[in-house]
Amino acid sequence: MSCEKCHLLMKESFPFWDSLSEKDKEELMNGAGCSEFKKGQNIHNGTVCTGIIFVKTGCLRVYMLSEEGKEITLYRIFAGDVCVLSASCILDSITFDVQVDAEEDSRCCILSPGAFHKVSERKPEMKNFLLEKTVSRFSEVMWVMQQILFMSFDKRLAIFLLSEAEKEQSSEIKLTHEQIAKYMGSAREVVSRMLKYFSSEGYVELSRGGVKIIDYDSLDRLAL
Repeated sequence: MSCEKCHLLMKESFPFWDSLSEKDKEELMNGAGCSEFKKGQNIHNGTVCTGIIFVKTGCLRVYMLSEEGKEITLYRIFAGDVCVLSASCILDSITFDVQVDAEEDSRCCILSPGAFHKVSERKPEMKNFLLEKTVSRFSEVMWVMQQILFMSFDKRLAIFLLSEAEKEQSSEIKLTHEQIAKYMGSAREVVSRMLKYFSSEGYVELSRGGVKIIDYDSLDRLAL
């Protein structure tokens, strides 16, 4: 991806872009890099402050990873959106680490934390932007936590399947039981048992490496 497209991504994402001085814009551009990531590639592992990630094409998955290797998906970042938790070092109040993987082949622009911090010292609107984006993401994180803590697993699984079908614009969800378990922060055996029940009720059809939704209405009622 050309640096010109990187410039356009920042211009489209930062509502204050036009009010920046030419010097500020130049510093941000010099601190930005264009990268392509293959499906499954790790982009941010929580041990370093990667920076702010602008997604041009593809999809990123933001998740938490336990010491035992258990994953729970927090949210996804789609084309045209921005990942700010990968630059959490800019905000002293953010003290937990997240992982970011490319869920699809993705093209991104990454703005270094140093460049952002330097310009934000002169332009407070930049930190306000980061705070607003972070707060909006925490709403999604709290929704995930609410599901884990207070929802039965059949309801959680119904919500997950419907969400995946909407994302893919297809009734066929091409994920294995192991992958679904990883995304939901559960065990494969638990997922397989519930999918088998859904299949016996006629909600879904199971195949090798995938799940097809047959009865949307029943899943909708279960997800309520």
